[in-house]
Amino acid sequence: MEVSLKTVWKNFSKYQFLLVELVKKDIKLKYRRSYLGILWTLLEPLLTTAVLTFVFDGLYHRGDRTFPVYILTGRLLYSFFSNATKAAMKAIRSNSAMIKKVYVPKYIYPFSTVLSNYVTFLISLIILAGAMLVFRVPFTIYTLQAVVPLLMALILSIGCGLILSTLAVFFRDLEYLWSVVLMLVMYTCAIFYDVSDKKFADKEPFMKLFNPLYDIIVNFRNAIFGTPLNEQALIISAIYSFGTLLIGILLFYKKQDDFILNI
Repeated sequence: MEVSLKTVWKNFSKYQFLLVELVKKDIKLKYRRSYLGILWTLLEPLLTTAVLTFVFDGLYHRGDRTFPVYILTGRLLYSFFSNATKAAMKAIRSNSAMIKKVYVPKYIYPFSTVLSNYVTFLISLIILAGAMLVFRVPFTIYTLQAVVPLLMALILSIGCGLILSTLAVFFRDLEYLWSVVLMLVMYTCAIFYDVSDKKFADKEPFMKLFNPLYDIIVNFRNAIFGTPLNEQALIISAIYSFGTLLIGILLFYKKQDDFILNI
């Protein structure tokens, strides 16, 4: 395994330039025929948050001026995870022509799609910073802790991306099944409701154990709203993130030689 890791790092260093170019290409293609272009990265979460705030603020009668920021923290992370994993799942098949013609480490393709979505996600955080100013959520020393859940989200997405891109080569219907899974993830991420509400309190143990994104969102919100990171949530999210990454790497490398026969 040690030799394999050295080989992976050597290949990664060798193809860094290609990785950067693939990330740039993915971002350009995503907005190629859009009049708004990269501006849509800022407008989409803003409009979605406005709609969710209008609907759920009235539904739960919260009357909390910071509720839009609460929604935005969950929505941004979920959107990144959803977009990144769906794109990574198609990465091998969509680059089949290149894979058949030129040798490039195959993990570069799902990795680059996750990174390109991460770049656009980081750009969208401008909207969150603006919302914090508008709704008077103060920036504190704890805000810097947001780096930790953001890193966990990236690691989790890479791990899931490697698993999905591998399985999707052999099971084409996975794309439809993953859409259903993402819907379940969205509704159990507490994006637009508060689990401290007694209506939902009994659901929190399920979310903590079976939704890998939930604890990442919990700590992201803690950082944004100026409280220390939840240690239990941090441990659970770290186990999920690094465990998924390890499984993804092992599965990808075990099956990558069979890709050429199925794409």
